[in-house]
Amino acid sequence: MSALLWRKEMNVQRIRPHWAKAVVAVVVLSVSGAVVCAQTVESESAQKAKAKLNEPALEPKPTTLSEVVVKGNADRSLVSGSSGEAQEKLNLVAGGTNFIQAEDYKKGRASNLQDVLGFQPGVLAVSRFGSEEARISIRGSGIQRTFHGRGIKVLQDGLTLNEADGGFDMQAFEPLAYQHIEVFRGANALQYGSSTLGGAINFVTPTGYDSSLAQIRLEAGSYGTWKGQISSGHVAGPFDYYATVTQSAVDGFRDYSQQNNQRVFANIGWRVNDDVETRFYFNYAKSDSELPGSLTKEQAEQNPSQASAGNVTRIDKRDFTYYRAATKTTALFDQARLDAGFYWSNKDLDHPIFNILSLGPGPGIATGPGTIDFVSNNFGSDIKWTDERDLFGRKNTFVIGISPNGSITEDARFENLNNTEARGRQFGDGTEESWNFEVYAQNDHQLTGPLYLITGIQAVYAQREFIDQFLGDGNASDHQDYYGISPKIGLRYDLQPQTNIFLNLSRSYEPPTFGELKTIRGNFGVGTLPSIAVQNLDAQEATTIEIGSRGVWDRFQWDAAFYHAWVDKELLQYEILPNTSQTINGTATHHQGVELGLDVTLWDALLSEAKDESGKADRIVLKQVYNWSNFYFDSDPAFGSNQLAGIPEHFYKAELLYEHPCGFYFGPNVEWSMEKYAVDFANTLFADAYATLGFKAGYQSKRGFSVFVEGKNLTDEEYIATTGVIDRARTAAGGNLAQFNPAEGIGFYGGVEWKY
Repeated sequence: MSALLWRKEMNVQRIRPHWAKAVVAVVVLSVSGAVVCAQTVESESAQKAKAKLNEPALEPKPTTLSEVVVKGNADRSLVSGSSGEAQEKLNLVAGGTNFIQAEDYKKGRASNLQDVLGFQPGVLAVSRFGSEEARISIRGSGIQRTFHGRGIKVLQDGLTLNEADGGFDMQAFEPLAYQHIEVFRGANALQYGSSTLGGAINFVTPTGYDSSLAQIRLEAGSYGTWKGQISSGHVAGPFDYYATVTQSAVDGFRDYSQQNNQRVFANIGWRVNDDVETRFYFNYAKSDSELPGSLTKEQAEQNPSQASAGNVTRIDKRDFTYYRAATKTTALFDQARLDAGFYWSNKDLDHPIFNILSLGPGPGIATGPGTIDFVSNNFGSDIKWTDERDLFGRKNTFVIGISPNGSITEDARFENLNNTEARGRQFGDGTEESWNFEVYAQNDHQLTGPLYLITGIQAVYAQREFIDQFLGDGNASDHQDYYGISPKIGLRYDLQPQTNIFLNLSRSYEPPTFGELKTIRGNFGVGTLPSIAVQNLDAQEATTIEIGSRGVWDRFQWDAAFYHAWVDKELLQYEILPNTSQTINGTATHHQGVELGLDVTLWDALLSEAKDESGKADRIVLKQVYNWSNFYFDSDPAFGSNQLAGIPEHFYKAELLYEHPCGFYFGPNVEWSMEKYAVDFANTLFADAYATLGFKAGYQSKRGFSVFVEGKNLTDEEYIATTGVIDRARTAAGGNLAQFNPAEGIGFYGGVEWKY
């Protein structure tokens, strides 16, 4: 029996008990949910009938009016607002946006950013190996970056989470710590000062006004996955607080992919008076991750759970500790508001990893593995004025803001001594300084009743400086400055309060991160050491046009956008010599696509006439997302009009869900990558198409007990979750064919939650 057939036979034996347990769990849950729902409906009807029958005859009495209390802003945070307000504001943006309510993704497993963002039009979020390290891209942003993050501005409660050079870490996020998430695709993120092609993602945490006094949640499932959370929020006079602690761990589908994470998120608010509030934030994260590495396509097909032998030998890991403190004050004026925030973060990274091979300005090529010791301090502020006074007798919203930030990072490099965590010879020691100053303004003006004109502009200054502290003469030190202007103009036509069409034209200007700027030069050998160097790169620029619509009509709710971006000097990685890669500014490229989200209520009021607070009866809803991502070169000397690598061109997800107003739900879901897509710019190496099937069921209450069960990849499909990106696939010695990250196999997960 071949190894592949043997593994499949073992999988069948492994799956059967899981299937049995899952079926029993779903049946029990379904019956329990149906009983609870029936009792709820019956009790409501019985109470109404009883009250009507027993209603005594009453004599007319004088009417006494009760005291009317106007709360105004007393029942919500001025700084964070409410999720309803956030959704209304997103609906007024003249471009693609996404609103994600945390309670929606908490209906299933909420372990990583793929669970949170994976069902959103325009957003690619794929876990690399079932881990929290994901590949996140919006409209092809950071297409070359298959690890960490670039090309998107990420924020928490409106304050920047990125490193000052633009990079960010997925392990600093906690899905269970958010109240809702706002996504601004492309230039629609100008109101946050974003200068990236992808836009911005704002993670909004709960406050004491919108959280439970006590809450506990437990998740567990396949591959040694478990997660626990405890949180509390409360309002006491002018003060409120929210705090959550989470602990998670996973053994991993693949060998050598264990992870352990601990996180603390907290905020304290002080309502100075009815119009002024100050809020203080604190984040802590400790993340330890083994890195199984990428495989060749043949290795992934033969045994997708294996780790790369080199990663295990080198003990490749990514461990870090992260602290963040911030404060934000909101002051309300007559039809205007001022938001002023300040933040600081510290990250201490221990990262044994194989060096990215690259050609530097000096002689020779670095050929050995290494370890990165990295300590960074980031700090910055965002000050924004929003004025909603009418202009020329018509509605007008004017926003102006400044966002200065900086970071100082100590980056030391050592040889990686295989099979030991001890450090070898040091070959680099430098200080990285990143400084940015962004000024932005946007105006939304009513031209006629339903037609609005949106204009905006942003000015960016960025500085990248590397101070070499390793070489005696310091000849690797470097200083680079970047200046850019990004205008925007758009139109929005409101057909109905929740329905509009939009059109916009914008520019983006994105300086490189140190991840693109740094190279390694020199040789590992007796008596010689390589060193860190910095290359010169231009900022990536793009002009984007977008047209689309969002709205609600009868049984349909949609979010649709088409965009085309003309990208100049895109930051791409090429193999400039055999076995030697380096990020360079590529030739002109195009990013175009369709982002479509469509929810259809197929049937409603099937079992009862009971309705929830919004007036919805029980229903069956088909939720769908389709992304067309067509990214290609424009007459490149080497690659002509080939497709850019790394992202599926046609990607579809759907979920058919029965929902009862009492909180019970169940249904299947599918994920479909329709065609193979290229791994290299030469378009000779491909990841195959795939389709997966899942199922979830549960009961969710606003207060009290909630439960869910979920099955993923129920057909145990063997497929590639995501890939590396290279210019050419080479089969010769030292080739670069190990670019494939297999997805998890069949898995079952469940969770319980209690709120008081």
